[in-house]
Amino acid sequence: MAHSPAFPAAGPWEGPTDLDKILLQIAAELKVRPAQVNAAVELLDGGATVPFIARYRKEATDGLDDTQLRELEVRLVYLRELEQRRGAILKSIEEQGKLTPELRAAIEAAPTKQELEDLYLPYKVKRRTKGMIAREAGIEPLADRLFADPTLDPRAEAAAFITAYEGGAEALATAGFADALAVLDGVRDILSERWTEDAALVRTLREWLWDEGLFKSKLMDGKNEQDADVAKFRDYFDYDEPIRRVPSHRALAVFRGRTLDILDAKLMLDEELVPGQPSLAEGRIAVHLGWSHAKRPGDDLIRRTIAWTWKVKLSLSLERDLFTRLREEAEHVAIKVFGANLRDLLLAAPAGKRVVMGLDPGIRTGVKVAVVSDTGKVLDTATVYPHEPRRDWEGSIHVLGRLCATHGVNLIAIGNGTASRETDKLAADLIKRIQQMAPDTAIEKVVVSEAGASVYSASEYASKELPDLDVSLRGAVSIARRLQDPLAELVKIDPKSIGVGQYQHDVNQGELARTLVAVVEDCVNSVGVDLNTASAPLLSRVSGLSAAVAASIVRWRDANGAFRNRRQLLDVAGLGPKTFEQAAGFLRIRGGDNPLDLSGVHPETYPVIEKIIAAVGRPVQDLVGNADVIRKLKPEAFADEKFGAITVKDILVELEKPGRDPRPDFKVARFNDGVEDIKDLQEGMVLEGTVSNVAQFGAFVDLGVHQDGLVHVSQLSNKFVNDAREVVKTGDIVKVRVIEVDLARKRIALTMKLDAPAQPKGAAKAADNSYRPAGRGERHAPPARGGRSDASAGGAMAAAFAKLQQGRR
Repeated sequence: MAHSPAFPAAGPWEGPTDLDKILLQIAAELKVRPAQVNAAVELLDGGATVPFIARYRKEATDGLDDTQLRELEVRLVYLRELEQRRGAILKSIEEQGKLTPELRAAIEAAPTKQELEDLYLPYKVKRRTKGMIAREAGIEPLADRLFADPTLDPRAEAAAFITAYEGGAEALATAGFADALAVLDGVRDILSERWTEDAALVRTLREWLWDEGLFKSKLMDGKNEQDADVAKFRDYFDYDEPIRRVPSHRALAVFRGRTLDILDAKLMLDEELVPGQPSLAEGRIAVHLGWSHAKRPGDDLIRRTIAWTWKVKLSLSLERDLFTRLREEAEHVAIKVFGANLRDLLLAAPAGKRVVMGLDPGIRTGVKVAVVSDTGKVLDTATVYPHEPRRDWEGSIHVLGRLCATHGVNLIAIGNGTASRETDKLAADLIKRIQQMAPDTAIEKVVVSEAGASVYSASEYASKELPDLDVSLRGAVSIARRLQDPLAELVKIDPKSIGVGQYQHDVNQGELARTLVAVVEDCVNSVGVDLNTASAPLLSRVSGLSAAVAASIVRWRDANGAFRNRRQLLDVAGLGPKTFEQAAGFLRIRGGDNPLDLSGVHPETYPVIEKIIAAVGRPVQDLVGNADVIRKLKPEAFADEKFGAITVKDILVELEKPGRDPRPDFKVARFNDGVEDIKDLQEGMVLEGTVSNVAQFGAFVDLGVHQDGLVHVSQLSNKFVNDAREVVKTGDIVKVRVIEVDLARKRIALTMKLDAPAQPKGAAKAADNSYRPAGRGERHAPPARGGRSDASAGGAMAAAFAKLQQGRR
């Protein structure tokens, strides 16, 4: 059985002490009992998937849900890696003969990989340093003496050291220390290296800088502000913000600009440096060392050494550490946002069993057309040319009308790419003419995201699924099918290509892939999969099924016909009892031998159903869906040692509504007639649109004008909103009012507070220059230009909402 592809199987774990420590830590973090964590870990180590544990092992984990289990799984991997690294470090230091009881205690108590590496740094095998060379020359005792007693004269002591050197001055010169100044440089290098490797000092400075440091960026020297690629980052040409408060989208924007050699980013302190006076950081180092300048002979040397340690060593390494921390936290948020948007998109309302015409818009290359049956089978295809240069509007209407009449089309799906609005107008004209001829005919049109359709069209799977169809037409098929069932169609596409994320190309690709795969897996298993119609890509997302086993299921189905019951799965090559256990409950069979196979009731619990049947005296056919009978049953009456009351309760819920779809009902946004381009928008217009993407700073709404508008987080509700997802999610249909339109920069500022007063002029002009429409790329939203900004400002419409944001500080 294949383990969940989201994370590698943890494997057997040796060392009960380490495991107990891990279990206790995870239990504390999740605020659950250690016994619950232990049960989950045992199941994960045994090869069980998160969806299976969350759905069918509630008794064992006492009800841990899929969100808790995913977090547990991630932390389990991290903490096991931490313990393995801790063991390796202890062994390495012990082999060096330098492991003291105090050091061992510190290492065993280190809570993170960063702190563990701080402690290991002095003992880590590294390239030869200047400090090492100085120690090899015997200068370390002199360094210790000068630091311990600043009343000593450094130059006199260095001269005396040279005179008394055992190998003679010539040998010392050969080592690089020909005079007193060189020897004092060696003293500096020894002390600087020692302080740089002081774990307590480094940790203290790191946390202080995180609390007090400023994340600053400016345009790199020599860059032309007017250059299009450079101008995208103009909001960051003079930007600073406390590093601990920098939102994910701004951090990733600056890091992208830095990677492209457009922006220069630094970690700074808000201080005015006085020549000859120590900086705040140098002062903190001095306090940690217990030293202060008392105008003794050796104090100037120590002060210069502290300054050297900060400027040459610690400032650079700590900036690197904190930039890494900022990036990781920003990536974590971005990945979380991507995952949440993907979940909403996958669980969007399906149109269901309707004949759909998919239109993949195009100008010169024409509009690609595909008609699919209510089961997703391709019935017909065509290409029409209503736009430039042919402008064959009437001919296009004729072809589309014929296809609708021939195949009984009742829903039209229109991709939201180039020429989408023009094609939407074509569909509207088509529907109008059809309804003039047949008033009772009901046809709807919907603009859907075509993100990933081109990726699917050229994929290996598409070539196998639609071998006789031209690549250009496969996109239209995908557009039609994703309206029928978004989940079933979008699983065929790499989640990263679906286009609902922030900076997906800038974040850790491994973590992103694991997260998105986990989201897809959770969505698929929460809905369930029709065993007799599901594609191999969809089946491969079912708990316990690998791509190879999914392909085997499809081959068995092709060779033997539809599955009549779940037990037939055991006849599939490569699908054994363990895989059956993990997968069976998530697979549905319509019209099969056993009505329970349509439900989420797991076959392992069918004996419980037999008890219920015996108790009510009715056959299973009369029991399934009979709410009046089921609601009178007490779960405790049918529980036993194997299946407790929690499991029986879930069984009764499934029996009441077998095969229910947890997704919402299908509905579509109605775009306003006459509003086809951003130029048609006017301030004060109230429009209906579809939420195409959600970030913490706001929601992007498709109004059908080629350019998504932004509802800033402060404009989502009359109450305070910290995260836009508290109010809206991807796919929601919302009413918005236009606040402002900036034609030059193609910015549309919207509000969902329809009764709120109009906003001041200049909102869109303050928008982020690198904003892009949802579903067509990534976007970020920086603060107002220049100066330190508030963390909650975070949106592309920062200036427009300045007054509101002042109230949120």
